[in-house]
Amino acid sequence: MGTARPVSFRTIPTASGGITRLACEKLRENGKDVSTILTKAGLIAETVNDPAARLEAGAQIKLLEIAAEELDDELFGFHLARRFDLREIGLVYYIIASSQHLADALANAERYSRIVNEGVRLRCSLSEGAAVTLEYVDVDRRLDRHHIEFWLVTLVRICRQVTSSRLAPRRLRVRHFRPDPPADFKSFFGTEVEFRSEIDEIALSAPVASLPNVGRDPYLNRLLCRYAEEALASRTTKRASTASQVEKLLPELLPHGRADVAEVARRLGTSARTLSRKLHEEGAPFAEILDELRKALAKRYLDEQELQISEIAWLLGYREVSSLTHAFKRWTGTTPRQFRLSVGARGKKRDIGLPS
Repeated sequence: MGTARPVSFRTIPTASGGITRLACEKLRENGKDVSTILTKAGLIAETVNDPAARLEAGAQIKLLEIAAEELDDELFGFHLARRFDLREIGLVYYIIASSQHLADALANAERYSRIVNEGVRLRCSLSEGAAVTLEYVDVDRRLDRHHIEFWLVTLVRICRQVTSSRLAPRRLRVRHFRPDPPADFKSFFGTEVEFRSEIDEIALSAPVASLPNVGRDPYLNRLLCRYAEEALASRTTKRASTASQVEKLLPELLPHGRADVAEVARRLGTSARTLSRKLHEEGAPFAEILDELRKALAKRYLDEQELQISEIAWLLGYREVSSLTHAFKRWTGTTPRQFRLSVGARGKKRDIGLPS
């Protein structure tokens, strides 16, 4: 099951990058060339090493798949999620931990998890217990196993830690397929995992959902929720900017070679000078927006195997394939063809049930 393609790079879901940084630590421990692996996933080491930088959610998913191959660990996401300190999640974890009951904690997780990762949306239903569904937003779920398993393990660990219990889900369903369900899954989750389901879901019984949180603190919870609301509002404001208006127009203009400041300004009913000034005030010069958008769209177009690379070059406003190749190597360190082959190889392995 696929997802809708985002129109602009600022609407492409991002993540705080905690999972990526955990994966990089594991790769370093095993003597792997982290910079090269990051390049394969479309990430840059300098950005990943900056704890304040947000990363593209799709690239994070891709990194985990590549890391699993490099480490020959068929359960990489599962293993990775079992070993980290949950407090590293930050504000969202403390909101969950200070909630009154587990059901309240899960409702708060639904609202505030966007701060951590915009590519995964939690849906919490509190009828007949509690059910948390994980939905991918503008990210292709078909390309993922390790990232979703990281999320499932982490959510179960959080539920157990905040209630100080060894609770087990009533039901656990995932969309992807594993031909031989690992015994480690049943041992950890305490229930059978249903593969090839229509949804990704953790369901808890009513008695479990009503368990009190051992660290409940109504005052702290209200305070932290206020901070989280401010964080959500800040991200919404950033997206409703002049830059995002520009980004919505560019994909339409790129194929016709008209993606320049003058044409965009005309479409927005302003002058080129005024538009440039506003973009600089927002810290997003036109050239930077154009370059980042082309980079993001190039990766997504290359995922579509039916699109010829020459067609992709045209869609991005390049007259020659060589121009696209040069730009793509600058962005990712690899060529469009190499990038497509790496994505296709991983997808093919999954389709026939081989380890990836």
